[in-house]
Amino acid sequence: MTAAPALAAAGPATGPLVDAFGRTADDLRISLTDKCSLRCSYCMPAEGLQWLSRTAVLTDAEILRLAAVFTGLGVRSIRLTGGEPLVRPGVAELVRQLAQLEPRPELSLTTNALALADQAAALAASGLDRVNVSLDTLDRATFARLTRRDRLPDVLAGLAAAAAAGLAPIKVNAVLMRGQNLEQADQLLAWALESGYQMRFIEHMPLDADHTWTRADMVTAEDVLAVLEARYELEPIGHLNNAPAEEFAVRADRADPQAAARWVTDPPRVGVIASVTRPFCRDCDRLRLTADGQLRTCLFAHEETDLRAALRSGATDQELATLIVTAVTAKPAGHGIQLPGFRQPERPMSAIGG
Repeated sequence: MTAAPALAAAGPATGPLVDAFGRTADDLRISLTDKCSLRCSYCMPAEGLQWLSRTAVLTDAEILRLAAVFTGLGVRSIRLTGGEPLVRPGVAELVRQLAQLEPRPELSLTTNALALADQAAALAASGLDRVNVSLDTLDRATFARLTRRDRLPDVLAGLAAAAAAGLAPIKVNAVLMRGQNLEQADQLLAWALESGYQMRFIEHMPLDADHTWTRADMVTAEDVLAVLEARYELEPIGHLNNAPAEEFAVRADRADPQAAARWVTDPPRVGVIASVTRPFCRDCDRLRLTADGQLRTCLFAHEETDLRAALRSGATDQELATLIVTAVTAKPAGHGIQLPGFRQPERPMSAIGG
């Protein structure tokens, strides 16, 4: 693998990356691939999608160069996403080189964990700080139905390997579907509390490849909290450090009365990411770089900035920085899902990067 090219001397395009609404973007999600080893029913069709060509996807050297420009502009956190990032060869080596950037960003990875058992130790040794794992159910039959793959044991093994490798805190993300797994929310939280993982429930967003999402059918934050509060006493905390999750302290478990005594001084937390019904756009600090090198300033954007074309046509680091600064300045105020004229982006979540 080629090392990251040296940065050009600093010029007029400098950080921090502040948009027209005063928000500072210091969190970058880099999608390594649009391919995925699962076929979750709320994300893509059973047959999969038409994947990007190999030449369309950024190379490791291109990712490293762009990451260096972003960190030079004030990005302090980089999360590797997909698709499923671990289907891309050489992720541990890419992490090792990202960890050498100055200033060094916090490095995390969002994964379905199918390949995590084999790669967790190498990723940790390379400098990965933590992982987010997508897991919607602990029931094997439900897992196979939702993902169209019978791979729940592999996910659980991957989580255990991540914990053993010290990739903490481990956050587990679940999307709940009405009539599928909504009623399992309290079971997921109980398991996460026992396992030492941080559980987060995410509203199903209008980013499915089939464009069949409807607001009326989606499970809302209120639906999730109703299931959880039937068993747990939850105390609202709010959003911490611009994080997308609204946090709740777990104060008591009606199924385990002794738990409250254990949680008096340091109660565990559960998060709810309610992008649709409780949008947090005014505090958004995130940017996304797709696997084919398009910069998106909003998950639901219809416009992208083509950094790959600029990169491959010989742009300097300063010219790349100027493109990034210009794009961030024009970042919209919000996603507008609640507005009558909202249109779902053409790209699904797997092609954007989580």
